[in-house]
Amino acid sequence: MLTHVTRPIKIGAVEIKNRVVRTAHGTGLYADGLGGELIAYHLARARGGVGLTFIEILGVHRTTVAGLNVYDPRMPAGYAKLVEVVRPTGMRLFQQLWHGGQNSLPRDGSPPWGPSDLPSPEGGVPTVPMTKGMIDEIVEAFAKTAAACVEWGMDGVEIHGAHGYLPAQFLSANTNKREDDYGGPLENRARFLLEIARAVRASTPKGYPVGVRLAPDYTAGGVGPEESLIVAKMLEAEGLIDFVDVSAGNYQSFPKMVGGMHEPMGYEMPTSAPVTAGVAVPTIVTGRFRTLEEADQVIRAGEADLVALTRAHIADPDIVAKTLAGHPEQVRPCIACNQGCVGNLRSAKRRVGCVINPGGGWEETTGDDKLVPAARPLKVLVVGGGPAGLEAARVAALRGHKVTLAEAQGRLGGTLILAARAPTRHGMLDFVSWIEGELRRLDVEIRLGTYLDAEDVLAMAPDAVILATGASPRMDGIQASNPGEPVAGMDRPHVISSHDLFAEPKRRWGAAAVVVDDVGHYEGIAAADHLVSQGTAVTYVSRHISFGPGVESALMNEPALERMSRGDLAVRLRSRAIAVEDDAVVIGPTYLPATTNQVERAPANVVVFISANRSNRELHAALADKGLTMHVVGDANTPRSLESAVHEGHRAAVSLN
Repeated sequence: MLTHVTRPIKIGAVEIKNRVVRTAHGTGLYADGLGGELIAYHLARARGGVGLTFIEILGVHRTTVAGLNVYDPRMPAGYAKLVEVVRPTGMRLFQQLWHGGQNSLPRDGSPPWGPSDLPSPEGGVPTVPMTKGMIDEIVEAFAKTAAACVEWGMDGVEIHGAHGYLPAQFLSANTNKREDDYGGPLENRARFLLEIARAVRASTPKGYPVGVRLAPDYTAGGVGPEESLIVAKMLEAEGLIDFVDVSAGNYQSFPKMVGGMHEPMGYEMPTSAPVTAGVAVPTIVTGRFRTLEEADQVIRAGEADLVALTRAHIADPDIVAKTLAGHPEQVRPCIACNQGCVGNLRSAKRRVGCVINPGGGWEETTGDDKLVPAARPLKVLVVGGGPAGLEAARVAALRGHKVTLAEAQGRLGGTLILAARAPTRHGMLDFVSWIEGELRRLDVEIRLGTYLDAEDVLAMAPDAVILATGASPRMDGIQASNPGEPVAGMDRPHVISSHDLFAEPKRRWGAAAVVVDDVGHYEGIAAADHLVSQGTAVTYVSRHISFGPGVESALMNEPALERMSRGDLAVRLRSRAIAVEDDAVVIGPTYLPATTNQVERAPANVVVFISANRSNRELHAALADKGLTMHVVGDANTPRSLESAVHEGHRAAVSLN
């Protein structure tokens, strides 16, 4: 029973209708400034019932570049439109005020500003140590930006003092090496943040909510919970803040900022609760919360006043509405894979998305609310119950088609069943459980253990067929770096695929293993992690220049390496397997011939070979000339990611007419 999260709360003079928050997060949806895409993104969540949303970082000065910048002349009109469309929903809008310091390179190519001449792990450029005049200029910029937010109709502002950005750089002894009034003891290192807060408070009306975001950073010598609490109490003692928003991590501990599937619900609470417990103003916490029940539990325990469900609302904008309507089981669950949200933002896509919600980040054109009922309901056959087929069946049924889903295996999920057996990856099944429930709610006919050939399909006489027959491991020994030299000895019995590995998750494979990862996605990491967790010594071999580069942007690599550091893992990059022997694999550099004297022999009782899978297109070939309306989706089209599979299944069902 929800007893706390649905209650209103006042922050300053502003009432928030419930305790559900979306904290500030990058979107990449600002090609037109604060325009249609970004407004549609926030409006969808406002209509879903969120109480409070923080709009992503607003750059306060020309020495820092954000997606949204106060000096952009398009901002006043954009904010006016945002406020106009959101206000009727009752969702409150607070703006986060930001200067990146060493973590943001100025657009004109000049060096970044910071407390001391140190580089960040992001930009790598040492900062120009700020003079008193530069400090005063930035303090004034925060104040002017806050005043602009008042003018634009925003309900409150938040000073970003977390995550290693400029105020946090002053707070941390790791980045603040000054010997003047802004360096040394904590009271000096906090001076810059206090001056900002005083100026922001002075530039905003009485009762206007002003708050701060702080984050214990997990870094040795950095800012911990104790110092974060001291700073919060200093701000509170002067009446400078109306709320404290507590997060975690910085760029030296980036995976802690956006904890992935390996982190439990509320993983930030051990460092957040000591801060929230020590202040009287309303507090906000975050950390992989996904349901109103989880948020209610935190508030009931007195650990915070409001709880952020940020990524959860990317996965499903209607969490609040669905839950309060008595249907929490219909909420599409965030699986914290990080591939669609932070992963897409930090990749070439440069915009937010969601692996399991095709409408996430595309609210103007895509999503369940954009589905149009079919003009003529069709008899639709979906072959394959993996992620692409599941989403295709769900969307087709939502549009009013009569859907039959045939799956050859005895359960739904496809290769997600295997993927979920890797360490810390059981959350994958949350998506499968949710969508299976939706299919049954939508009266989709599910036929398990049903293998269909072309004659079977034709006998069913469907109006349209969606083939989601997946892909199979390609065990030909070809590596993309050296395609003319397939691995010798691939026919040996101890050479297996990742499918074989996870088909028998409890099997012990011996004292030593070699994982040959030619793909560079999570599959290779999962195989190595699984074997190391069983006590096997693993040699990981990859042609790539880093460990699992395909999921680097999703922040999966370091947590996996940290887990495996407790076992026996050897990593060989820019390397390839040359030959499999009885008890070893011959390994050499990709850039040297196999005959080089730089080869090594890695011991191996088992060899896991991972390369691009081969699509199962046999059924498509057999039906190609039969006059059927047919779509091939997911790995059956060509092997890619979970995101590609789900989104392609969605699009195929949308196109059925």
